[in-house]
Formats: sequence, C-alpha cells, structure tokens
Amino acid sequence: MSSADIRLLADWDLAAAPERVWEALMRPAEWPQWWPTVTRAVVLAPGDASGVGARLAFEWRTALPVRLAFEVRTTRVEPLALIGGEASGALTGRGAWLIRPTGSGTRVRYDWTMTVSAPGMRLAAPLARKAFAWNHAAAMRQGRDGLARRLGCA
Repeated sequence: MSSADIRLLADWDLAAAPERVWEALMRPAEWPQWWPTVTRAVVLAPGDASGVGARLAFEWRTALPVRLAFEVRTTRVEPLALIGGEASGALTGRGAWLIRPTGSGTRVRYDWTMTVSAPGMRLAAPLARKAFAWNHAAAMRQGRDGLARRLGCA
C-alpha cells in the first residue's frame, strides 16, 4: 500500500435474516432512503442479471466538512455472501461487502481499501489517517443504524 492508501473495516451485526440484508445492499439506489450519509445514488448502468458490471454514481456527506462524489462499478457478486466493487472519482479503491449468517441474524463486514485521489485530500492522507478512519466509522454507524431501522430490527 502507498502512503495514500487507507484500509478501513466496518462490522455490522443485524438481527435480520441474511436474505433481507442482502436485498437492501443490492439496491444501492435506495440507500439514501435509509443511510443519511448517502445523499445521492444513481444507477448509471444496471450490469448483468447478477449485478456484475453495474455502475453507480454516489455522493456522500460526511462528518468531516467534505462532500465526496465517486462512481462504483460492481466487479463481483456471490449471492448472499459477497458484493465487490471498484470506486473512481474523489476516492479510488476496492471494497467488498461480506455477508454471513449468525445465530441471531447477520454479520456484515465492509472491507475498503481506498486511495485518496482528490489533490488536497491526497496531500493530507498520510497525516489524516485517523480522521479518515473516524469519518468512515461515523458514516458506517449511520448506515448500520439506518439499515436496522429499515429492516425493523433496531
């Protein structure tokens, strides 16, 4: 990893069946309805029947005074287990949603390795890792809480 690469992990435990969690994650155009940090999610291309090749444009409002706009292309789908993608724009990198059943519902892990590509942010990346990690954790908490409410398991 370069000095501008940042790896971020988030784990969500949800008291909902994996099928319900999977369905919500596979509908990213609906994320702004339950994820306050996601202010826009537009499907640019639907991809194949499994979702591979889908392209989406996202805008995020973060806890830091930064708005981020980037595209994500779905690169891999393993039903009820994994959704992988590559981002380009203000952030570039690879991420994967990993879904697995637990005794009480579903464990979701988001594993994201990003390269900060916006010029001002790229310069700050080596010094700002903790701020980026904190910002990501705050956004992911909002996502977990919003999804739990949407699924009725908050």
